[in-house]
Amino acid sequence: MAKRSAPEVNAGSMADIAFLLLIFFLVTTTIEKDSGINRKLPPMEESEEDVIIKQKNIFTVLLNGKDQLLVEDDLMEVKDLRAAAVEFLDNNGDGSCTFCKGKKDPRSSDNPDKAIISLKNERETSYAAYISVQNELVAAYNVLRNRRALEIGSQKGFRDMNFVEMQTSYKDARFTGNKTKLKEVIDQIKLEFPQKLSEVQ
Repeated sequence: MAKRSAPEVNAGSMADIAFLLLIFFLVTTTIEKDSGINRKLPPMEESEEDVIIKQKNIFTVLLNGKDQLLVEDDLMEVKDLRAAAVEFLDNNGDGSCTFCKGKKDPRSSDNPDKAIISLKNERETSYAAYISVQNELVAAYNVLRNRRALEIGSQKGFRDMNFVEMQTSYKDARFTGNKTKLKEVIDQIKLEFPQKLSEVQ
């Protein structure tokens, strides 16, 4: 009895199939991009005068290579940073701010318009620690802006809306209220609590 030879599998089209699958996966795969940190640079001012800033109006935040936080020369946990920044920004040391509710400590910031937060980090600082510190500092501004929005929003017809909700509503095309009036309130709050966050290299 003669032995039958096993039939050969034609593999000539395997390369074509693999190539088509490769193209399919390249076309259908989405690659996520990091959005980064949303920051708007201040406009260039053509002033030749040197601006003099008092040291008491600068809130110094240092983040070292071991992710340790040094705020105003004192060690601090990230969870306590927001409250410390709010206290500094809302201090009203010179008494010129009518809407501030701070302690009026003459050794701290004069008013929110003059208060500057200076953030410095080292090259070895982890990205996660840097972002968490950034978030806390921006949240400090939002705490004060939200409080102010609730105070003046009811007078302008936007009862129970905080600052973040106002910004979201202004950008929402489905918002049915008065957008011009809402924009005026948002601009007023931004003027009263300007976000002056300086990053030192």
